[in-house]
Amino acid sequence: MQVDLLLAALFFAVAIIYSSVGHAGASGYIAAMALLGFAPEQVRPTALALNLLVGGIGLYRWWRGGHVRWRNVLPFVLASAPAAFIAAQVKLPKDSYSLLLGIVLLVAAIGVFRQASRAEAEDAQSTGRNVPWLAGLLVGAAIGVLSGLTGTGGAIFLTPLLLFAHWMPTREASGTSVAFVWINSLTGLIGLLHSGQSLPAQLPYWLGVVAVGALIGTQMGLQWLPVKGLRRTLGIVLLIAAGKLLFA
Repeated sequence: MQVDLLLAALFFAVAIIYSSVGHAGASGYIAAMALLGFAPEQVRPTALALNLLVGGIGLYRWWRGGHVRWRNVLPFVLASAPAAFIAAQVKLPKDSYSLLLGIVLLVAAIGVFRQASRAEAEDAQSTGRNVPWLAGLLVGAAIGVLSGLTGTGGAIFLTPLLLFAHWMPTREASGTSVAFVWINSLTGLIGLLHSGQSLPAQLPYWLGVVAVGALIGTQMGLQWLPVKGLRRTLGIVLLIAAGKLLFA
């Protein structure tokens, strides 16, 4: 019982922090489950199921807030959805990708922290830009593969890239990422279930916990956090994800 309560508390905290920057928290859920000795065969499907709900809440709220432009979402999701579905059915040794991805996320976190002070100026310059179709398709396919292999929605890779490429301002990057997360989580979960993996009996309880966390987190991202704070929170999320890959 104590382990279940602790896991629920960790899921709640992860949902708040991640949803505030347009993510759904899969890497955080995975880290929490690994920390508490969760059965390995249920980690990825559980994380994606939680992602699906948190991402759905986030998508609705970021879209209602005017921060989702489907023209900029489509290049990424058209390529990522099939890639995530296929990659989710591939089982690779964890060590084959964890070190590389952890280092990439660590570097991205440092970059996000360094750029936070220039967030408002960079947002003004990137407002209204369209993502190039070819670049968006290539990036979407690559992140879709990573999403399927790692059991995440892919936003931890997409959001910093959107900001570094100056393709869109901070809140639009969050809105684009949460749309990407939701679609990738859906296809990834279908791929996992298709390969025979199952969901735990406690899932409905955890879904309720992360739903409340998502409502709080999206409110923070949409209204309570300034742009600089939003980017610093993103940096924290990237550090958590990097730590999970490097040290879990």
